[in-house]
Amino acid sequence: MSIESPCILVCAIDMKTGYCFGCGRTSAEIAGWIGYSPELRRAVMAELPARLAKLERKPRRETKRARIARERGEI
Repeated sequence: MSIESPCILVCAIDMKTGYCFGCGRTSAEIAGWIGYSPELRRAVMAELPARLAKLERKPRRETKRARIARERGEI
């Protein structure tokens, strides 16, 4: 039996809101997820779109490979 999860493997907590940038859960919800009932999981998941909308996403850092390609004019 698999457990339904909103995890998208982008695991980083926003220090301002306490929500994960990937799924919108708090660290406490992530830690306790396996023990939650299906009803509680669905209730948390219903809140996630509103939580994710509150997050201010910073632009991704440029990787070394992307910087080199940009400097060579390849991008």
